[in-house]
Amino acid sequence: MNHSSRTPIRGLALSLVLPLALAFSATASAEDVTRIHLEQHNGYFAAEQTLADLKAGEYEFVVTNKAGKVAGFQVQNHRTEETLAMFPLQPGETGSARVTISEDGFRYRCPINPTPWYELDNVGPADG
Repeated sequence: MNHSSRTPIRGLALSLVLPLALAFSATASAEDVTRIHLEQHNGYFAAEQTLADLKAGEYEFVVTNKAGKVAGFQVQNHRTEETLAMFPLQPGETGSARVTISEDGFRYRCPINPTPWYELDNVGPADG
């Protein structure tokens, strides 16, 4: 069997798979911003990535409204309760906000529909 004919196919497969793997990675982008993807449902949020072991730094919250009605997103500094970002979302709409998270931690909720605060006060120091 001639193995040289497999090399172009293997190379083609790698050239197709590698970009897809990188596109779906939850790591920081070239701008050093980590994205946190959230889905908002009626009365709760679901996170695509784990929110454990976060470090202080720049984050982009990407929120999709799956509640079927107007909703919103609000993120605050956990200690000071200063609002870092807040925006409304129409049904099916996705919005995003880039914020700096400190070691104080953060909390988020929907300010429009009854949603409990999701509080994360275990943010570690920034790497470096």
